[in-house]
Amino acid sequence: MIDLYTAPTPNGHKASICLEELGLPYETHVVNILGGDQKKPDYLKLNPNGRIPTIVDRDEANFPVFESGAILIYLAEKSGRLLPTDRKGRSRVLQWLMFQMAGVGPMMGQANVFYRYFPEKLQPAIDRYQNECRRLFEVLDRRLGESKWLADDYSIADIATWPWVRTYKWSGVKIGGLENLKRWLAEMAERPACQKGIEVPFRIPDLDEAEDSAKDEFIKGAQVMLQK
Repeated sequence: MIDLYTAPTPNGHKASICLEELGLPYETHVVNILGGDQKKPDYLKLNPNGRIPTIVDRDEANFPVFESGAILIYLAEKSGRLLPTDRKGRSRVLQWLMFQMAGVGPMMGQANVFYRYFPEKLQPAIDRYQNECRRLFEVLDRRLGESKWLADDYSIADIATWPWVRTYKWSGVKIGGLENLKRWLAEMAERPACQKGIEVPFRIPDLDEAEDSAKDEFIKGAQVMLQK
């Protein structure tokens, strides 16, 4: 049994989608990140970085794993799926996983900060991060023109990347002309594990389609977190 400590964010959804894909039994624990649960001493014992998600593997003497990429690798190796064992295949998956961890996630996160959350509209910063997100999307699009999935077969690289890219509208990034990326987004969205995973720990409305009042409340909460 896996204990999953999470919140409804792209990084949190990586772990829940992976658990759903692998069919591993897990129990969900909601971490109220707006309330600061991730900074409490008991949680910091599991995740010294004070972020989500975190898993605890009860079958391995309550072994904790933090950082979403490390969680995906751990779960794939535990189950023997979604990560090839041959050196080249494994490397290919890890390359695209690191592309997401070092590029797509951080750049979309910064785009969100300056486009949605920051109290002042700093257009040069907005342009910088939206343009970089678009460049990264173009890299993905080229790759997906060569292969159905990011690393030949469906893998943790796809699971890591989709929860972020699917929120492109919230980051203010356009995907016009990226037909391979659009195809991949649609195919990911059809997977039952992806559909279930983004409902963990609970479903939130797609923010690009949410009512203005819901957006306002979300932004206010995010702005509070920026001050901490």
